[in-house]
Amino acid sequence: MHREPLVAGYPEEVERAMKTFFDSLREKDKRRYAAVEAAKFGKGGLAYVSRVLGIDPSTIRQGEADLKHLPKDEDPGRVRRPGGGRKKRSSRPPGSSRASRRSSTSTPPAALSTPASSGPT
Repeated sequence: MHREPLVAGYPEEVERAMKTFFDSLREKDKRRYAAVEAAKFGKGGLAYVSRVLGIDPSTIRQGEADLKHLPKDEDPGRVRRPGGGRKKRSSRPPGSSRASRRSSTSTPPAALSTPASSGPT
């Protein structure tokens, strides 16, 4: 006896895009993404997403639990943690520019030149 799926699902091209995106994620993000997709469909969504993404339904259930216990975002406007990212020029120590680093690590031009030879001796 063949059962009719509970959800119609996405077109094949969308399913391929879902799988490609899913494969690019870290493990915990995979679980969470699968859980969100399954929730969109309601009843039957778990089985459908499990089939499309090739994962066990228990993985999606774990993703559902993960989503219920996400850490609170302390500062939703920030992308990086405080102190992360490139430092402002004004807060860099003097002499730390690219040009000064390059000149302090390179060989002085005088050391590169060879003395002119006066011919064979």
